Amino acid sequence: MRRPLPMNLQLFAGEKTEKATPKRRQEARKRGQVPQSAEVPSAMVLLGTLLCLLVLGSWFGNRLFGLFGGILEHNLTMEITPGNVFQFFTAYVVQLAWLLGPIFAVALVMAVAAAYFQFGLLFTPVMLKPNLNRLNPITGFRNLFGWRSVVELVKSVLKLAVVGLVVFILLWAERDRFLLLANVPVQQMFAYTADLVARLILFVAVLLFILSLADYAYRRYEHEKSLRMSKQDIKDEHKQAEGDPKVKARIREKQRRFALMRMMQEVPKADVVITNPIHYAVALRYDGATMEAPKVVAKGADYLAIRIREIARAHDVVIVENRPLARTLYERTEIGDTIPADLYHAVAEVLAYVYRLKGRRQA
Repeated sequence: MRRPLPMNLQLFAGEKTEKATPKRRQEARKRGQVPQSAEVPSAMVLLGTLLCLLVLGSWFGNRLFGLFGGILEHNLTMEITPGNVFQFFTAYVVQLAWLLGPIFAVALVMAVAAAYFQFGLLFTPVMLKPNLNRLNPITGFRNLFGWRSVVELVKSVLKLAVVGLVVFILLWAERDRFLLLANVPVQQMFAYTADLVARLILFVAVLLFILSLADYAYRRYEHEKSLRMSKQDIKDEHKQAEGDPKVKARIREKQRRFALMRMMQEVPKADVVITNPIHYAVALRYDGATMEAPKVVAKGADYLAIRIREIARAHDVVIVENRPLARTLYERTEIGDTIPADLYHAVAEVLAYVYRLKGRRQA
């Protein structure tokens, strides 16, 4: 009777210390459980949109001035009728689409790129199924005051503190310029303010992108930790994939038994059984009309050799003792193989002896 494992060994066996197997990773991916951070798409969208505005700034300015300039210069004094309202509305919508289209396109491309960067191409219909457990107030309350919520709060506070510190440093470096703004023209003041705001937004966007990469690394670490398996989990998965070793052993035993039965059924059809004489026995059969060379129909060692000899005697099959030939045939051939070419002469002598012996018996 097997003794149960000690408590400390049981705990160690159930501890999740092993890396996830490819099968477990694939199943988690099908369920939509992939490492992802919501900070990466937002940071990349903000950075891409800002770069788009900086690169195409003059184009956006011309479009914007053209849109509002046309309204203020030409359309304020026009008579509005039910016939031209829809026409004006359509024209302004098209101009706004041309104005905002590049921004939306860049935002969409950056969002898709962020998703592909985190977990590649993935479409899981499982995530679209409604889950009523999300509406459970107890679960929501537990998540609100859980460890994950505390971690998210700390990350948000740290991110806000870092961004605030960077903005303060940039503004503090420009404090001397602020004092001189009272003595410059309004146009130059607005130009300086726009340049400062653009630099602030660019620095904040780059900083948020760096923080989002750190958050993604943390999410990936959490994901890998959640997928860890115990040694027992790996054994169970192996059993499910390959089958229970006990069942496979029983199947192999039955297959071996059936193979032995088929082999023993071929012994009575053999022409000769070459023996060692005790340890090995090889049964050969030869039909000159259908075979190019004699074929091994059965072979065995020890107990199987005894059984082959008993069946051969029961069915009047000739048994020839030839120790080197029996051992060589047993080691170099399998059941159903023809004998090697270098053994043709030795086997031919044995078959000739068998045929002479059978001829004497018939006479």
